[in-house]
Amino acid sequence: MAIRKTLIAAAIVSIAGTAFAAPMMGNPVSMSKQDNDRLVSTLNGERGKHGLDADHGYALGSQHPGANGHAINRVHHTYKGVRIFESESVVVTDKNGAIVSEAATDRRGSLSAKRFDVKPTLSGNDAIAKAMKSLPSTAAHIDPPSAELIIYPVMKTVRVAGAENKAEADLNALDVQDVVDSYQLAYLVKTRMSKGQEAVFHNTIVNAKDGSLMDQWNMVQSIVGTGHSQYNGDVPIQTTLVGTTYQMLDSTRGTGGQFGGMAITNANHASTSNPTPGVIYTNSTNVWGDGKNYISGGSTTNANGQTAAVNALWGLQNTYDTMNNVLGWKSLDGNNTATYIAVHVGTAYDNAFYTDTCKCMYIGDGSSFYSLGSIDVIGHEMGHGVTAATSNLTYRGESGGLNESASDINGEAVEAYARNGGTGTVINAGNDWMMGKEISKTGTPLRWMYKPSKDGSSLDAWSTSLKRLDPHYSSGPNNRMFYFLAMGSSATTTSDYYSKYLVQAPKNMTGIGIDKAYRIWFKANTTKLTSGSTYADARAAVIAAAQELYGVGSKEAKAAQRAYAAINVGADIAE
Repeated sequence: MAIRKTLIAAAIVSIAGTAFAAPMMGNPVSMSKQDNDRLVSTLNGERGKHGLDADHGYALGSQHPGANGHAINRVHHTYKGVRIFESESVVVTDKNGAIVSEAATDRRGSLSAKRFDVKPTLSGNDAIAKAMKSLPSTAAHIDPPSAELIIYPVMKTVRVAGAENKAEADLNALDVQDVVDSYQLAYLVKTRMSKGQEAVFHNTIVNAKDGSLMDQWNMVQSIVGTGHSQYNGDVPIQTTLVGTTYQMLDSTRGTGGQFGGMAITNANHASTSNPTPGVIYTNSTNVWGDGKNYISGGSTTNANGQTAAVNALWGLQNTYDTMNNVLGWKSLDGNNTATYIAVHVGTAYDNAFYTDTCKCMYIGDGSSFYSLGSIDVIGHEMGHGVTAATSNLTYRGESGGLNESASDINGEAVEAYARNGGTGTVINAGNDWMMGKEISKTGTPLRWMYKPSKDGSSLDAWSTSLKRLDPHYSSGPNNRMFYFLAMGSSATTTSDYYSKYLVQAPKNMTGIGIDKAYRIWFKANTTKLTSGSTYADARAAVIAAAQELYGVGSKEAKAAQRAYAAINVGADIAE
Protein backbone atom coordinates (compact mmCIF):
# COMPACT_ATOMS: atom_id res chain seq x y z
CA MET A 1 0.00 0.00 0.00
CA ALA A 2 1.36 3.42 -0.96
CA ILE A 3 0.70 6.36 1.36
CA ARG A 4 1.49 9.91 0.31
CA LYS A 5 1.24 13.05 2.41
CA THR A 6 1.32 16.63 1.12
CA LEU A 7 2.82 19.65 2.86
CA ILE A 8 -0.67 20.48 4.13
CA ALA A 9 -0.86 17.10 5.85
CA ALA A 10 2.60 17.56 7.30
CA ALA A 11 1.46 20.84 8.85
CA ILE A 12 -1.51 19.08 10.41
CA VAL A 13 0.80 16.52 12.02
CA SER A 14 2.61 19.21 13.94
CA ILE A 15 -0.52 20.31 15.82
CA ALA A 16 -2.61 17.12 15.97
CA GLY A 17 -1.00 15.77 19.11
CA THR A 18 -2.26 18.67 21.24
CA ALA A 19 -5.95 18.02 20.57
CA PHE A 20 -6.35 14.26 20.64
CA ALA A 21 -9.43 14.39 22.89
CA ALA A 22 -11.43 16.51 20.45
CA PRO A 23 -13.82 14.82 18.00
CA MET A 24 -11.95 13.53 14.97
CA MET A 25 -14.73 13.82 12.40
CA GLY A 26 -17.01 16.58 11.19
CA ASN A 27 -20.51 16.99 9.84
CA PRO A 28 -21.96 14.70 7.15
CA VAL A 29 -20.27 15.16 3.76
CA SER A 30 -22.16 17.12 1.11
CA MET A 31 -19.69 17.63 -1.72
CA SER A 32 -21.23 18.92 -4.91
CA LYS A 33 -21.09 17.14 -8.25
CA GLN A 34 -18.68 19.86 -9.38
CA ASP A 35 -16.36 19.10 -6.45
CA ASN A 36 -16.49 15.37 -7.21
CA ASP A 37 -15.83 15.92 -10.90
CA ARG A 38 -12.89 18.16 -10.04
CA LEU A 39 -11.39 15.48 -7.79
CA VAL A 40 -11.68 12.80 -10.47
CA SER A 41 -10.23 15.24 -13.02
CA THR A 42 -7.28 15.95 -10.71
CA LEU A 43 -6.58 12.24 -10.29
CA ASN A 44 -6.86 11.64 -14.03
CA GLY A 45 -4.38 14.47 -14.56
CA GLU A 46 -1.83 12.52 -12.49
CA ARG A 47 -2.07 9.32 -14.56
CA GLY A 48 1.24 10.01 -16.23
CA LYS A 49 3.08 9.84 -12.89
CA HIS A 50 1.90 6.23 -12.56
CA GLY A 51 2.64 5.29 -16.15
CA LEU A 52 -1.08 5.05 -17.00
CA ASP A 53 -2.76 5.86 -20.28
CA ALA A 54 -6.23 7.25 -20.99
CA ASP A 55 -7.83 3.80 -20.70
CA HIS A 56 -7.27 4.08 -16.94
CA GLY A 57 -9.64 6.11 -14.85
CA TYR A 58 -11.21 6.68 -11.45
CA ALA A 59 -14.75 6.22 -10.15
CA LEU A 60 -15.87 7.76 -6.88
CA GLY A 61 -17.16 5.09 -4.52
CA SER A 62 -18.14 6.73 -1.22
CA GLN A 63 -17.50 9.80 0.91
CA HIS A 64 -17.32 10.36 4.65
CA PRO A 65 -16.61 13.30 6.95
CA GLY A 66 -13.03 13.80 8.09
CA ALA A 67 -11.24 15.96 10.63
CA ASN A 68 -11.07 19.75 10.32
CA GLY A 69 -13.72 19.95 7.61
CA HIS A 70 -11.94 17.39 5.42
CA ALA A 71 -13.70 14.78 3.30
CA ILE A 72 -12.60 11.14 2.97
CA ASN A 73 -13.13 9.96 -0.61
CA ARG A 74 -12.89 6.29 -1.61
CA VAL A 75 -12.06 6.05 -5.29
CA HIS A 76 -12.05 2.91 -7.43
CA HIS A 77 -9.42 2.36 -10.12
CA THR A 78 -10.96 1.51 -13.50
CA TYR A 79 -9.74 0.28 -16.88
CA LYS A 80 -11.91 1.02 -19.92
CA GLY A 81 -14.65 1.86 -17.45
CA VAL A 82 -14.52 -1.49 -15.57
CA ARG A 83 -13.61 -1.54 -11.89
CA ILE A 84 -10.35 -3.28 -10.97
CA PHE A 85 -11.09 -5.42 -7.93
CA GLU A 86 -9.26 -4.32 -4.74
CA SER A 87 -7.41 -1.56 -6.58
CA GLU A 88 -8.40 1.76 -5.09
CA SER A 89 -7.35 5.01 -3.46
CA VAL A 90 -8.44 6.77 -0.26
CA VAL A 91 -8.13 10.48 -0.93
CA VAL A 92 -8.55 13.05 1.83
CA THR A 93 -9.47 16.53 0.59
CA ASP A 94 -9.79 19.85 2.40
CA LYS A 95 -12.82 22.14 2.33
CA ASN A 96 -11.54 23.67 -0.92
CA GLY A 97 -11.23 20.28 -2.61
CA ALA A 98 -7.42 20.18 -2.50
CA ILE A 99 -5.84 16.78 -1.86
CA VAL A 100 -4.40 16.54 1.66
CA SER A 101 -3.31 12.89 1.63
CA GLU A 102 -3.74 9.74 -0.40
CA ALA A 103 -3.40 6.05 0.43
CA ALA A 104 -3.64 3.55 -2.39
CA THR A 105 -3.62 -0.13 -3.15
CA ASP A 106 -2.54 -0.09 -6.78
CA ARG A 107 -3.10 -3.29 -8.76
CA ARG A 108 -3.31 -1.80 -12.24
CA GLY A 109 0.04 -3.15 -13.34
CA SER A 110 0.45 -3.75 -17.04
CA LEU A 111 -3.18 -3.79 -18.18
CA SER A 112 -2.48 -1.34 -21.01
CA ALA A 113 0.53 -3.29 -22.22
CA LYS A 114 -1.62 -6.40 -22.36
CA ARG A 115 -4.42 -4.51 -24.15
CA PHE A 116 -6.84 -6.25 -21.84
CA ASP A 117 -10.22 -7.17 -23.33
CA VAL A 118 -13.22 -6.11 -21.22
CA LYS A 119 -15.96 -7.72 -23.32
CA PRO A 120 -17.51 -10.67 -21.45
CA THR A 121 -18.70 -13.90 -23.04
CA LEU A 122 -21.15 -14.63 -20.24
CA SER A 123 -23.96 -12.36 -19.13
CA GLY A 124 -24.45 -11.36 -15.50
CA ASN A 125 -27.37 -13.80 -15.24
CA ASP A 126 -25.13 -16.57 -16.58
CA ALA A 127 -22.57 -15.76 -13.88
CA ILE A 128 -25.22 -15.87 -11.16
CA ALA A 129 -26.37 -19.28 -12.41
CA LYS A 130 -22.77 -20.56 -12.31
CA ALA A 131 -22.29 -19.28 -8.76
CA MET A 132 -25.56 -20.82 -7.61
CA LYS A 133 -24.39 -24.29 -8.65
CA SER A 134 -21.74 -24.15 -5.91
CA LEU A 135 -24.25 -23.22 -3.18
CA PRO A 136 -26.90 -25.29 -1.38
CA SER A 137 -29.79 -25.96 -3.74
CA THR A 138 -32.29 -25.78 -0.88
CA ALA A 139 -31.24 -22.30 0.24
CA ALA A 140 -33.75 -19.49 -0.27
CA HIS A 141 -32.86 -15.98 -1.44
CA ILE A 142 -33.16 -13.21 1.13
CA ASP A 143 -32.23 -10.56 -1.45
CA PRO A 144 -31.96 -10.78 -5.24
CA PRO A 145 -28.48 -11.91 -6.34
CA SER A 146 -26.29 -9.41 -8.19
CA ALA A 147 -23.38 -9.62 -10.63
CA GLU A 148 -20.86 -6.83 -11.24
CA LEU A 149 -18.38 -7.04 -14.11
CA ILE A 150 -14.85 -6.51 -12.77
CA ILE A 151 -11.22 -6.98 -13.70
CA TYR A 152 -9.94 -9.54 -11.22
CA PRO A 153 -6.20 -9.46 -10.42
CA VAL A 154 -4.97 -12.97 -9.67
CA MET A 155 -2.45 -12.51 -6.88
CA LYS A 156 0.61 -14.48 -5.80
CA THR A 157 2.87 -14.10 -2.79
CA VAL A 158 6.58 -13.56 -3.41
CA ARG A 159 9.54 -12.96 -1.15
CA VAL A 160 11.22 -9.58 -1.16
CA ALA A 161 14.93 -9.12 -1.78
CA GLY A 162 16.97 -10.42 1.12
CA ALA A 163 14.36 -12.91 2.30
CA GLU A 164 14.83 -15.48 -0.46
CA ASN A 165 16.69 -17.96 1.73
CA LYS A 166 14.85 -17.51 5.01
CA ALA A 167 13.20 -20.55 6.54
CA GLU A 168 9.41 -20.38 6.36
CA ALA A 169 9.09 -20.20 10.14
CA ASP A 170 11.49 -17.23 10.27
CA LEU A 171 9.59 -15.04 7.81
CA ASN A 172 8.30 -11.67 8.95
CA ALA A 173 5.20 -10.12 7.34
CA LEU A 174 7.43 -7.57 5.64
CA ASP A 175 9.50 -10.35 4.03
CA VAL A 176 6.74 -11.13 1.55
CA GLN A 177 4.41 -9.18 -0.67
CA ASP A 178 1.40 -9.93 -2.85
CA VAL A 179 1.90 -9.12 -6.53
CA VAL A 180 -0.34 -9.45 -9.58
CA ASP A 181 0.26 -12.71 -11.42
CA SER A 182 -2.39 -12.22 -14.11
CA TYR A 183 -5.73 -10.55 -14.86
CA GLN A 184 -9.07 -12.13 -15.59
CA LEU A 185 -12.32 -10.56 -16.66
CA ALA A 186 -14.85 -11.76 -14.10
CA TYR A 187 -18.10 -11.14 -12.31
CA LEU A 188 -18.36 -10.44 -8.62
CA VAL A 189 -21.55 -12.32 -7.73
CA LYS A 190 -23.21 -11.52 -4.41
CA THR A 191 -25.76 -13.99 -3.02
CA ARG A 192 -27.58 -13.57 0.27
CA MET A 193 -29.56 -16.69 1.13
CA SER A 194 -30.49 -18.85 4.08
CA LYS A 195 -31.00 -22.53 4.73
CA GLY A 196 -33.09 -23.22 7.79
CA GLN A 197 -31.50 -21.07 10.48
CA GLU A 198 -28.16 -20.87 8.68
CA ALA A 199 -27.26 -17.63 6.92
CA VAL A 200 -25.75 -18.53 3.53
CA PHE A 201 -24.07 -15.29 2.44
CA HIS A 202 -21.35 -15.58 -0.22
CA ASN A 203 -19.35 -13.53 -2.68
CA THR A 204 -18.21 -15.52 -5.70
CA ILE A 205 -15.79 -14.64 -8.49
CA VAL A 206 -16.95 -16.14 -11.80
CA ASN A 207 -14.76 -15.98 -14.91
CA ALA A 208 -16.65 -13.85 -17.45
CA LYS A 209 -15.15 -15.76 -20.40
CA ASP A 210 -15.52 -19.45 -19.52
CA GLY A 211 -17.79 -19.44 -16.45
CA SER A 212 -15.30 -21.12 -14.11
CA LEU A 213 -15.38 -20.31 -10.40
CA MET A 214 -12.18 -18.49 -9.48
CA ASP A 215 -12.83 -17.70 -5.83
CA GLN A 216 -15.57 -17.73 -3.22
CA TRP A 217 -15.80 -16.62 0.38
CA ASN A 218 -18.33 -16.60 3.19
CA MET A 219 -19.79 -13.16 3.97
CA VAL A 220 -21.48 -13.91 7.29
CA GLN A 221 -19.76 -11.41 9.56
CA SER A 222 -20.86 -12.69 12.91
CA ILE A 223 -20.21 -13.73 16.46
CA VAL A 224 -20.71 -17.58 16.44
CA GLY A 225 -20.80 -19.50 19.05
CA THR A 226 -34.98 2.68 32.44
CA GLY A 227 -34.61 -0.76 31.12
CA HIS A 228 -33.81 -3.87 33.12
CA SER A 229 -30.92 -5.25 31.09
CA GLN A 230 -29.58 -8.75 31.33
CA TYR A 231 -25.89 -7.96 31.62
CA ASN A 232 -25.68 -4.42 33.00
CA GLY A 233 -28.42 -3.92 35.57
CA ASP A 234 -30.83 -0.99 35.16
CA VAL A 235 -29.72 1.21 32.27
CA PRO A 236 -31.09 4.39 30.66
CA ILE A 237 -32.53 3.91 27.17
CA GLN A 238 -33.83 6.55 24.76
CA THR A 239 -37.39 5.86 23.57
CA THR A 240 -40.18 7.77 21.80
CA LEU A 241 -43.69 8.45 23.09
CA VAL A 242 -46.36 8.28 20.40
CA GLY A 243 -49.73 9.14 21.87
CA THR A 244 -49.88 6.95 24.98
CA THR A 245 -47.50 4.26 23.68
CA TYR A 246 -43.74 4.12 24.07
CA GLN A 247 -41.57 2.88 21.19
CA MET A 248 -37.99 1.59 21.14
CA LEU A 249 -37.17 4.26 18.59
CA ASP A 250 -34.29 6.61 19.36
CA SER A 251 -34.78 9.65 17.14
CA THR A 252 -31.89 11.52 18.83
CA ARG A 253 -29.29 9.27 17.26
CA GLY A 254 -29.24 8.90 13.48
CA THR A 255 -31.63 10.11 10.81
CA GLY A 256 -33.51 8.45 7.98
CA GLY A 257 -33.01 4.74 7.57
CA GLN A 258 -35.92 2.30 7.49
CA PHE A 259 -37.53 3.55 10.72
CA GLY A 260 -36.49 7.21 10.84
CA GLY A 261 -34.11 6.66 13.77
CA MET A 262 -32.23 4.00 15.66
CA ALA A 263 -34.75 1.24 16.32
CA ILE A 264 -35.04 -2.14 18.03
CA THR A 265 -37.49 -4.48 16.37
CA ASN A 266 -39.01 -7.84 17.21
CA ALA A 267 -38.23 -10.49 14.59
CA ASN A 268 -40.46 -12.77 16.72
CA HIS A 269 -38.63 -15.96 15.73
CA ALA A 270 -38.84 -15.21 12.01
CA SER A 271 -36.68 -17.73 10.23
CA THR A 272 -33.30 -16.59 8.97
CA SER A 273 -34.59 -17.73 5.58
CA ASN A 274 -36.73 -14.59 5.75
CA PRO A 275 -35.08 -12.31 8.32
CA THR A 276 -37.49 -9.40 8.15
CA PRO A 277 -37.10 -6.98 11.04
CA GLY A 278 -40.68 -7.24 12.22
CA VAL A 279 -42.13 -4.30 14.12
CA ILE A 280 -40.65 -1.78 16.53
CA TYR A 281 -40.99 -2.73 20.19
CA THR A 282 -43.80 -0.90 22.00
CA ASN A 283 -44.89 -0.73 25.64
CA SER A 284 -47.59 1.00 27.68
CA THR A 285 -44.98 2.22 30.17
CA ASN A 286 -41.41 3.37 29.79
CA VAL A 287 -40.05 0.57 31.98
CA TRP A 288 -38.84 -2.41 29.93
CA GLY A 289 -37.57 -5.93 30.52
CA ASP A 290 -37.03 -8.15 33.56
CA GLY A 291 -33.25 -8.45 33.40
CA LYS A 292 -33.37 -12.22 32.83
CA ASN A 293 -32.33 -14.47 29.98
CA TYR A 294 -35.10 -15.15 27.48
CA ILE A 295 -37.15 -18.25 28.33
CA SER A 296 -37.22 -20.35 25.17
CA GLY A 297 -40.71 -20.63 23.74
CA GLY A 298 -42.04 -17.74 25.80
CA SER A 299 -43.52 -14.44 24.72
CA THR A 300 -41.21 -12.05 22.89
CA THR A 301 -43.24 -9.02 23.95
CA ASN A 302 -43.73 -9.48 27.69
CA ALA A 303 -41.15 -8.22 30.20
CA ASN A 304 -38.95 -11.28 29.72
CA GLY A 305 -39.14 -10.97 25.93
CA GLN A 306 -38.32 -7.26 26.12
CA THR A 307 -35.00 -7.86 27.87
CA ALA A 308 -33.26 -8.81 24.61
CA ALA A 309 -34.50 -5.51 23.17
CA VAL A 310 -33.17 -3.60 26.19
CA ASN A 311 -29.77 -5.24 25.71
CA ALA A 312 -29.78 -4.26 22.03
CA LEU A 313 -30.89 -0.65 22.49
CA TRP A 314 -28.40 0.01 25.27
CA GLY A 315 -25.66 -1.51 23.14
CA LEU A 316 -26.68 0.44 20.05
CA GLN A 317 -26.80 3.74 21.93
CA ASN A 318 -23.41 3.21 23.56
CA THR A 319 -21.83 2.22 20.26
CA TYR A 320 -23.22 5.33 18.59
CA ASP A 321 -22.08 7.51 21.51
CA THR A 322 -18.59 6.00 21.63
CA MET A 323 -17.92 6.83 17.98
CA ASN A 324 -19.76 10.15 18.02
CA ASN A 325 -18.59 11.60 21.35
CA VAL A 326 -15.01 10.38 21.11
CA LEU A 327 -14.37 10.60 17.37
CA GLY A 328 -17.20 12.66 15.91
CA TRP A 329 -18.12 9.69 13.68
CA LYS A 330 -21.90 9.50 13.37
CA SER A 331 -23.60 6.10 13.03
CA LEU A 332 -22.16 3.34 10.81
CA ASP A 333 -21.42 5.38 7.69
CA GLY A 334 -20.22 8.60 9.33
CA ASN A 335 -23.13 10.42 7.69
CA ASN A 336 -25.55 9.73 10.56
CA THR A 337 -27.75 7.26 8.69
CA ALA A 338 -29.95 5.41 11.19
CA THR A 339 -29.81 1.65 11.50
CA TYR A 340 -31.72 -0.97 13.47
CA ILE A 341 -31.25 -4.19 15.42
CA ALA A 342 -33.78 -7.03 15.20
CA VAL A 343 -33.88 -9.36 18.21
CA HIS A 344 -35.40 -12.84 18.65
CA VAL A 345 -34.36 -13.92 15.16
CA GLY A 346 -34.81 -17.65 14.58
CA THR A 347 -35.47 -20.12 17.37
CA ALA A 348 -32.73 -20.65 19.97
CA TYR A 349 -30.40 -19.17 17.34
CA ASP A 350 -26.73 -19.20 18.43
CA ASN A 351 -25.63 -16.24 16.37
CA ALA A 352 -25.61 -12.49 15.91
CA PHE A 353 -24.74 -10.96 12.57
CA TYR A 354 -24.46 -7.77 10.55
CA THR A 355 -25.75 -7.86 6.99
CA ASP A 356 -24.79 -5.41 4.27
CA THR A 357 -28.14 -5.74 2.49
CA CYS A 358 -30.07 -3.80 5.14
CA LYS A 359 -27.00 -2.38 6.92
CA CYS A 360 -28.55 -3.69 10.12
CA MET A 361 -28.03 -6.37 12.75
CA TYR A 362 -29.86 -9.51 13.84
CA ILE A 363 -29.52 -11.01 17.32
CA GLY A 364 -30.40 -14.59 18.26
CA ASP A 365 -31.66 -15.84 21.63
CA GLY A 366 -29.00 -18.50 21.91
CA SER A 367 -29.07 -22.14 22.91
CA SER A 368 -25.48 -22.97 23.73
CA PHE A 369 -25.13 -19.27 24.57
CA TYR A 370 -27.21 -16.81 26.55
CA SER A 371 -28.97 -14.09 24.53
CA LEU A 372 -26.30 -12.73 22.21
CA GLY A 373 -26.89 -9.01 22.80
CA SER A 374 -24.00 -8.23 25.16
CA ILE A 375 -22.34 -4.82 24.86
CA ASP A 376 -19.18 -6.08 23.14
CA VAL A 377 -21.17 -8.16 20.65
CA ILE A 378 -23.33 -5.16 19.68
CA GLY A 379 -20.21 -2.99 19.32
CA HIS A 380 -18.60 -5.75 17.25
CA GLU A 381 -21.52 -6.06 14.84
CA MET A 382 -21.86 -2.30 14.39
CA GLY A 383 -18.11 -2.25 13.76
CA HIS A 384 -18.75 -4.41 10.69
CA GLY A 385 -21.06 -1.66 9.47
CA VAL A 386 -18.31 0.95 9.83
CA THR A 387 -15.81 -1.23 7.95
CA ALA A 388 -18.38 -2.03 5.23
CA ALA A 389 -18.96 1.71 4.74
CA THR A 390 -15.27 2.63 4.65
CA SER A 391 -12.30 0.31 4.05
CA ASN A 392 -14.67 -2.52 3.01
CA LEU A 393 -11.97 -5.07 3.82
CA THR A 394 -12.61 -8.17 1.72
CA TYR A 395 -13.82 -10.95 4.00
CA ARG A 396 -11.12 -13.53 3.22
CA GLY A 397 -7.39 -13.93 3.78
CA GLU A 398 -5.48 -11.28 5.68
CA SER A 399 -7.97 -8.54 4.82
CA GLY A 400 -10.73 -10.72 6.28
CA GLY A 401 -8.78 -11.09 9.51
CA LEU A 402 -8.33 -7.32 9.68
CA ASN A 403 -12.08 -6.93 9.09
CA GLU A 404 -12.94 -9.17 12.03
CA SER A 405 -10.28 -7.54 14.19
CA ALA A 406 -11.69 -4.09 13.43
CA SER A 407 -15.01 -5.29 14.86
CA ASP A 408 -13.43 -6.87 17.93
CA ILE A 409 -11.54 -3.62 18.55
CA ASN A 410 -14.78 -1.67 18.22
CA GLY A 411 -16.51 -4.05 20.63
CA GLU A 412 -13.82 -3.62 23.28
CA ALA A 413 -13.75 0.17 22.92
CA VAL A 414 -17.54 0.38 23.23
CA GLU A 415 -17.50 -1.90 26.28
CA ALA A 416 -14.86 0.28 27.95
CA TYR A 417 -16.80 3.48 27.18
CA ALA A 418 -20.09 2.04 28.44
CA ARG A 419 -18.56 0.63 31.63
CA ASN A 420 -17.35 4.13 32.52
CA GLY A 421 -20.78 5.72 32.23
CA GLY A 422 -21.05 6.21 28.48
CA THR A 423 -20.28 9.94 28.56
CA GLY A 424 -17.38 12.25 27.78
CA THR A 425 -14.89 12.49 24.95
CA VAL A 426 -12.29 10.03 26.27
CA ILE A 427 -12.37 6.23 26.59
CA ASN A 428 -11.04 4.90 29.87
CA ALA A 429 -10.12 1.27 30.47
CA GLY A 430 -12.94 -0.86 31.81
CA ASN A 431 -13.40 -3.66 29.32
CA ASP A 432 -12.39 -7.28 29.92
CA TRP A 433 -10.35 -7.77 26.70
CA MET A 434 -12.36 -10.91 25.95
CA MET A 435 -15.02 -11.16 23.25
CA GLY A 436 -18.37 -12.64 24.22
CA LYS A 437 -17.57 -13.68 27.80
CA GLU A 438 -20.96 -12.56 29.11
CA ILE A 439 -22.96 -14.60 26.61
CA SER A 440 -21.01 -17.77 27.39
CA LYS A 441 -22.80 -20.32 29.56
CA THR A 442 -19.45 -21.83 30.55
CA GLY A 443 -17.66 -18.55 31.23
CA THR A 444 -15.23 -19.25 28.37
CA PRO A 445 -15.11 -16.32 25.94
CA LEU A 446 -15.17 -16.60 22.17
CA ARG A 447 -11.84 -14.82 21.81
CA TRP A 448 -9.02 -13.47 23.98
CA MET A 449 -7.60 -10.20 22.65
CA TYR A 450 -4.34 -10.46 24.59
CA LYS A 451 -3.60 -14.14 23.82
CA PRO A 452 -5.69 -15.21 20.80
CA SER A 453 -4.26 -18.75 20.68
CA LYS A 454 -6.09 -19.58 23.93
CA ASP A 455 -9.10 -20.47 21.78
CA GLY A 456 -7.14 -23.27 20.11
CA SER A 457 -7.56 -21.93 16.56
CA SER A 458 -6.36 -18.33 16.39
CA LEU A 459 -2.75 -17.27 15.85
CA ASP A 460 -0.82 -14.93 18.12
CA ALA A 461 1.47 -13.68 15.36
CA TRP A 462 1.64 -13.33 11.60
CA SER A 463 2.77 -16.30 9.53
CA THR A 464 2.36 -17.35 5.92
CA SER A 465 -0.49 -19.65 6.99
CA LEU A 466 -2.57 -16.74 8.26
CA LYS A 467 -4.37 -16.06 5.00
CA ARG A 468 -5.72 -19.60 4.87
CA LEU A 469 -7.62 -19.25 8.16
CA ASP A 470 -11.24 -18.26 8.75
CA PRO A 471 -11.36 -14.48 9.43
CA HIS A 472 -12.48 -15.13 13.02
CA TYR A 473 -9.07 -16.76 13.59
CA SER A 474 -6.85 -14.71 11.26
CA SER A 475 -7.99 -11.69 13.27
CA GLY A 476 -5.96 -12.93 16.22
CA PRO A 477 -2.61 -11.22 15.61
CA ASN A 478 -4.17 -7.81 14.97
CA ASN A 479 -6.29 -8.16 18.11
CA ARG A 480 -3.11 -8.85 20.08
CA MET A 481 -1.43 -5.89 18.43
CA PHE A 482 -4.26 -3.64 19.62
CA TYR A 483 -4.04 -4.98 23.16
CA PHE A 484 -0.27 -4.34 23.28
CA LEU A 485 -0.73 -0.88 21.75
CA ALA A 486 -3.27 0.02 24.42
CA MET A 487 -2.06 -1.87 27.49
CA GLY A 488 1.53 -2.88 26.84
CA SER A 489 3.16 -6.30 27.19
CA SER A 490 5.09 -8.39 29.71
CA ALA A 491 8.76 -9.40 29.69
CA THR A 492 7.98 -12.63 31.56
CA THR A 493 8.29 -15.46 29.06
CA THR A 494 5.55 -17.55 30.68
CA SER A 495 3.03 -14.71 30.67
CA ASP A 496 0.01 -14.56 28.34
CA TYR A 497 1.16 -11.01 27.63
CA TYR A 498 4.67 -11.89 26.43
CA SER A 499 5.92 -11.65 22.84
CA LYS A 500 9.16 -13.24 21.74
CA TYR A 501 9.34 -10.74 18.86
CA LEU A 502 9.97 -7.78 21.16
CA VAL A 503 13.75 -7.84 21.35
CA GLN A 504 14.59 -4.17 21.96
CA ALA A 505 14.52 -2.28 25.26
CA PRO A 506 12.36 -2.58 27.19
CA LYS A 507 11.11 -6.05 26.29
CA ASN A 508 7.85 -5.21 28.02
CA MET A 509 6.61 -2.49 25.65
CA THR A 510 4.64 0.39 27.14
CA GLY A 511 1.01 0.85 26.10
CA ILE A 512 -0.55 4.22 25.28
CA GLY A 513 -4.06 3.55 26.64
CA ILE A 514 -7.21 2.36 24.91
CA ASP A 515 -8.34 5.88 24.04
CA LYS A 516 -5.31 6.73 21.90
CA ALA A 517 -5.07 3.21 20.51
CA TYR A 518 -8.70 3.33 19.36
CA ARG A 519 -8.27 6.75 17.73
CA ILE A 520 -5.22 5.51 15.82
CA TRP A 521 -6.88 2.30 14.64
CA PHE A 522 -10.11 4.05 13.64
CA LYS A 523 -8.23 6.67 11.62
CA ALA A 524 -6.21 3.95 9.87
CA ASN A 525 -9.31 1.90 9.04
CA THR A 526 -11.42 4.80 7.77
CA THR A 527 -8.79 6.88 5.95
CA LYS A 528 -5.99 4.52 4.86
CA LEU A 529 -6.93 0.84 4.60
CA THR A 530 -8.48 -0.45 1.39
CA SER A 531 -10.42 -3.60 0.55
CA GLY A 532 -7.35 -5.73 -0.17
CA SER A 533 -5.11 -4.50 2.66
CA THR A 534 -2.73 -6.98 4.26
CA TYR A 535 -1.14 -7.04 7.73
CA ALA A 536 1.87 -5.24 6.29
CA ASP A 537 -0.46 -2.56 4.91
CA ALA A 538 -2.18 -2.29 8.29
CA ARG A 539 1.16 -1.67 9.97
CA ALA A 540 2.00 1.15 7.55
CA ALA A 541 -1.49 2.64 7.95
CA VAL A 542 -1.48 2.51 11.76
CA ILE A 543 2.01 4.02 12.03
CA ALA A 544 1.01 6.79 9.59
CA ALA A 545 -2.18 7.45 11.57
CA ALA A 546 -0.23 7.64 14.82
CA GLN A 547 2.23 10.07 13.27
CA GLU A 548 -0.57 12.27 11.95
CA LEU A 549 -2.40 12.32 15.27
CA TYR A 550 0.53 12.58 17.67
CA GLY A 551 3.60 13.49 15.64
CA VAL A 552 6.53 11.78 13.92
CA GLY A 553 8.83 10.26 16.54
CA SER A 554 6.13 10.45 19.22
CA LYS A 555 5.79 7.73 21.84
CA GLU A 556 2.47 6.81 20.22
CA ALA A 557 4.08 6.29 16.80
CA LYS A 558 6.87 4.22 18.36
CA ALA A 559 4.31 2.15 20.26
CA ALA A 560 2.46 1.46 17.00
CA GLN A 561 5.66 0.14 15.43
CA ARG A 562 6.45 -1.98 18.49
CA ALA A 563 2.92 -3.37 18.71
CA TYR A 564 3.15 -4.67 15.14
CA ALA A 565 6.67 -5.95 15.74
CA ALA A 566 5.19 -7.92 18.65
CA ILE A 567 3.07 -9.91 16.18
CA ASN A 568 5.89 -10.49 13.66
CA VAL A 569 4.98 -7.60 11.36
CA GLY A 570 8.05 -5.42 10.90
CA ALA A 571 11.11 -4.97 13.07
CA ASP A 572 11.13 -3.96 16.73
CA ILE A 573 12.59 -0.64 17.89
CA ALA A 574 13.67 0.65 21.27
CA GLU A 575 11.31 2.94 23.14
